[in-house]
Amino acid sequence: MSNHRLHSAAAVLLALLLSACATRAGGGGSPAGPSPEPEPDPATVVLQVSEVGGYTTPALLAGRVPSVTVYADGRVITDGPVMAIWPAPALPNLQLYRLDDGGVRELVEQAVAAGVSETTDLGSPPVADVTSTRITVRTGGETVTREVYALGIGSLPGTEGTDRPLPGMEETYGLTEDQLAARARLSQLIDQLRDPASALGAERVTGPEPYEPEAVAALVSPYVDPAPELSQPEQPWPGPALPGEPIAPGVTCVTATGEQADAVLAAAADASSATPWTTDDGTRWSVVLRPLLPHESGCADLTD
Repeated sequence: MSNHRLHSAAAVLLALLLSACATRAGGGGSPAGPSPEPEPDPATVVLQVSEVGGYTTPALLAGRVPSVTVYADGRVITDGPVMAIWPAPALPNLQLYRLDDGGVRELVEQAVAAGVSETTDLGSPPVADVTSTRITVRTGGETVTREVYALGIGSLPGTEGTDRPLPGMEETYGLTEDQLAARARLSQLIDQLRDPASALGAERVTGPEPYEPEAVAALVSPYVDPAPELSQPEQPWPGPALPGEPIAPGVTCVTATGEQADAVLAAAADASSATPWTTDDGTRWSVVLRPLLPHESGCADLTD
């Protein structure tokens, strides 16, 4: 091969190597270079707080809604306040917020700073049948979960969000001062997540407004009158055929979408948690209605 052809081949090889290095370093590559990383799915859960376990019915266990769910696109769905009445409304009061650019990242940073990614022992108070609080955060390409049994034990009403344990709580609940302080930081984090404006500033948050689900799951069991002396009016069931598929002991589940979801949500406005829902054959059912969140598609998403 001639010297001219050798030099030409070397020049081409050098150009290719330089192009590859520039691409790896983040420099401007050619159209033939590797495509950029895909944008995250807007419905990717970045941060979530939920209650798990505790003593309640299988239907209510499966029908719990997370206290806070933060999505990659800046949506935040929280459980809003509910009137202290019996029977309770048929639907939970879910609220939707929208964060400005950078808001999701900042909430993740606050969660990490509050200790969600730590692994130190938070203790286990000697109380039975209460829930554990599960905090899940997606950061640095991985998902970290922190679960705390009986979070809030050791605080009095109005003291949540402080990082100073109450006097005497160490002896009462068998928790160290450090454990109580770590629990208090997590409690404060959750309080702020449920009110994003308090965490980021009102000017960075839009909302809240009622969350309008596109689908709703119905957790079904044979009707048992919870208070025979206070009979509840029946409501015709407008959704998919009951009872559905088993999801928990003694509980079945169906998912209403489209027009059926609209019909169920409309009927729920005139129902309560104690309403007997009736089908065409006259059967009466207890139904726990669980609005599905943006990342959920059906009954299978409700099992732990």
